[in-house]
Amino acid sequence: MAGQTVTITTPDGSFEAYQNGAGPGLVVIQEIFGINQVMRDLCDDFAEQGYTAICPDLFWRMKPGVELTDKTEEEWNQAFEYMNNFDIDKGVDDIAQTIDYARRTGTGKVGAVGYCLGGLLAYLTACRTDSDATVGYYGVNVDKYLDEASKIERPLTLHIAAEDRFVDKDQQKAMIDGLEDNPHTTLFRYEGVDHAFAREGGEHYDAEAAGLANTRTRKFFQDHLG
Repeated sequence: MAGQTVTITTPDGSFEAYQNGAGPGLVVIQEIFGINQVMRDLCDDFAEQGYTAICPDLFWRMKPGVELTDKTEEEWNQAFEYMNNFDIDKGVDDIAQTIDYARRTGTGKVGAVGYCLGGLLAYLTACRTDSDATVGYYGVNVDKYLDEASKIERPLTLHIAAEDRFVDKDQQKAMIDGLEDNPHTTLFRYEGVDHAFAREGGEHYDAEAAGLANTRTRKFFQDHLG
């Protein structure tokens, strides 16, 4: 099934999203590189699993249609510039609007899954929206938002890279300590792997850890989204 570009209208304006599949909704939250081939491939994979996968363009307020890779220093610098100027709160608002869109246009429940910057946004999605089930991969700066953990009322899974270059051991411990008492939250820590261990083709891709994390994610969504 081929994906398509759809438009989501919000009180702040309209932005595009990549969409593929049919079934329960799943908002796929981008990394710092925009909606690139990696994100489209993830949507296509989730579509094959039976979901309506939707990846919203969260950088649209700065520049619509950002599409970078992790292959050159120039693109990394651009990606970090977008991340540093990104409004986290507005991003979560856009995810909430995408969830609403998925509920209006799809069938059944709606969840979310995010990677890198999207891992943080996935955590905040669990805190601030009505996502039915949420997964975050190697989210950065989650420890800065632990005061919102008490708002999590639906299932959340976080995948943590033990050797994450962007999330040191103290930050990881803070995440684990801050979330371990929340009955809706499950954390998995993967030893010996770095940030973005699940990004196929990436420098730190680890097939074994990625396979385990993705298997856990698949079961999690099967259990909670149906």
